[in-house]
Amino acid sequence: MTCSRTLSIFAPLLAAALLAACGGKSQNAHQMPPAQVGVEVTAPQAVPLIRDLVGRLSAYRSADVRARVSGVLLKRDYDEGTEVHKDQVLFQIDPAPLQATLDSARAALASAQADYTNNHVAANRARELAPKGFVSQSDLDNAEAAERTAAAAVKQARANVESAKINLGYATVRSPIDGRAGKQQVTEGALVGQGSATLLTTVDQIDPLYVNFTMSVDDLDRLRQAQAQGNASLLNTNQAKLRLTLPDGSVYGQPGTLDFSGTTVDPDTGAVELRGVIPNPEKSLLPGMYARLKVTFGTLKNVYLVPEPSLQRDTRGPYVLVLGKDGKVELHRVTTAGTYQNHWIVTKGLDKGERLIVTGMAHAQPGQPAQVAKPSAAKDSAKDAPTAGKH
Repeated sequence: MTCSRTLSIFAPLLAAALLAACGGKSQNAHQMPPAQVGVEVTAPQAVPLIRDLVGRLSAYRSADVRARVSGVLLKRDYDEGTEVHKDQVLFQIDPAPLQATLDSARAALASAQADYTNNHVAANRARELAPKGFVSQSDLDNAEAAERTAAAAVKQARANVESAKINLGYATVRSPIDGRAGKQQVTEGALVGQGSATLLTTVDQIDPLYVNFTMSVDDLDRLRQAQAQGNASLLNTNQAKLRLTLPDGSVYGQPGTLDFSGTTVDPDTGAVELRGVIPNPEKSLLPGMYARLKVTFGTLKNVYLVPEPSLQRDTRGPYVLVLGKDGKVELHRVTTAGTYQNHWIVTKGLDKGERLIVTGMAHAQPGQPAQVAKPSAAKDSAKDAPTAGKH
């Protein structure tokens, strides 16, 4: 009776012990093996510092051709939309009134010169007779004053002749620069130059062309900081190179250079204006076109290239996974400086010789062990990794 009661007491405890032992063996049996990952050993590199931007083309020089004198427009002497040269005749304004003004000015000059001659002779006579007492000092003074007045009148008349010549020259309207002449703005027979300089046409120099674009001030600051730290070179507007990608996707054959960087920031956009110059010998590019740009500002030194799938982001920013020396996965926060050939450019957060995890990231957890996969296993892990294009 006593033995039976003892067994009934210890039976539940024995069963619990057996279950605990079985559960422990089961837990050990289901423990996950280390994640299989593929790695790349990091090494610092020097890569081109390239930015993808959008720009708009504009004429290298643009000159408004205007009527500088009033008159009736007689004819146009160029073909619209064609190339013209500096000083080539573009328009003709009726020169008859201007020629008459010039003739009148010349007649006034001749009259002024005759008056001066008469007054000069009279003044010389007075100067000869005054010492002998035949002419009073007052008469001498008056004669010399008349001579000076006549001389001044000659200068004024001569200036009027020159002004009339200039105005007559303006009747022949010439191109101020080499370039492509635009559409005629005023038809023949119209009265131009009345009160204001009437626009007749515009001449644009389109070889080379300007390309205008903007860049965020934050990006420019990062570039300057990289240069100040010795991690970048050739960050100079006179040495930066640019390439155009046309709307059809083709790359324009002629490279350009950056020639201007703004000194102020647009308060509305937070961007700085930049401008490049690009050759256009075939005249295939036209002002007003939009184009995508690849601008090479120089070279970034001592940076690391990380495959795009290997860089991940969370609410705190970008990071990569590294297989530490102890065989455990480490999370490294990194700083990027754009992309290059399907790789992220990492400027901070990695050191030389670290094992960067490039495949198997889905199974790798920070703080957990991982193993470098064999080639066959690495291929299987790569199938699970996110893709971002070919490398």
